[in-house]
Amino acid sequence: MQIPDDTSAQNPLSSLDDWDDDVRNRYPEGDGDQPDGYRDYGDQVRDSVRDFYHQNHIRQTVDFVRSSREKYLPVRTRRMGIWQALEYLNELVDDSDPDTELPQIAHAVQTAEAIRADGHPDWFVLTGLIHDMGKVLCLFDEPQWAVTGDTFPVGCRYSDSVVYHEFFQENPDWRNEDYQTVNGIYEAGCGLDNVLMSWGHDEYLYNVVKDFVPREAQYMIRYHSFYAAHREGAYTHLMNDEDRDLFRCVREFNPYDLYTKCETAPDLEKLMPYYRNLVSRFFPDEIWW
Repeated sequence: MQIPDDTSAQNPLSSLDDWDDDVRNRYPEGDGDQPDGYRDYGDQVRDSVRDFYHQNHIRQTVDFVRSSREKYLPVRTRRMGIWQALEYLNELVDDSDPDTELPQIAHAVQTAEAIRADGHPDWFVLTGLIHDMGKVLCLFDEPQWAVTGDTFPVGCRYSDSVVYHEFFQENPDWRNEDYQTVNGIYEAGCGLDNVLMSWGHDEYLYNVVKDFVPREAQYMIRYHSFYAAHREGAYTHLMNDEDRDLFRCVREFNPYDLYTKCETAPDLEKLMPYYRNLVSRFFPDEIWW
């Protein structure tokens, strides 16, 4: 199948926030005990979001993931600080999202403040602040389907728990028999560290910050978009004991990720001294991206 390369086809969303909004529709607040409920949400999905999932599912191949990892890992694209990266993200999203007047830093602080209000440790609050910063990949001219969206393993059979599973039939890997057994190119129980995940902001940011944050935070960042696993219970056959243990942290983080965004602006002038101090305790002034 010939995959189109035009920019509009690769970037159907008006804003990266469109995908986040769609996930909230798929998993309404208070619906966490109904793991199959998302399958009924399809009529609510905008065409642009459906097109995004289509592009993501047909393009995220084993070869693409490996080439992206070779391109970006180990991280050496640019040196900048956490706050500089947040400012870049503000510039990226503000002009393209007419439905919100709040900058990305405000949404990041909203998530972090909800976590802090519930008495969680500082590293957890920090994770809320930075967890979406991998979306700076857009600044390196990556298309939307290579930045955001549900993540999933490549190189093994696709779970039907991945949203819009049917689009995978157009992915070239669908026709590769080695990739379409239950375990594919992996061993059962090998651990997710040894599994190639679809490329995007989760995997990228994990590699940017993994030397600075605790293992629990690494899991929250790396797998917060892996909804087929932490919300639907898929892919457990690839997990090891560490994965099963630390996915409790991913599940604990998920409600803060989904349900804390609102249009009421936090008092950034009042809060910024706290968050600048928090960031400085974990990160140097500049890191590699």
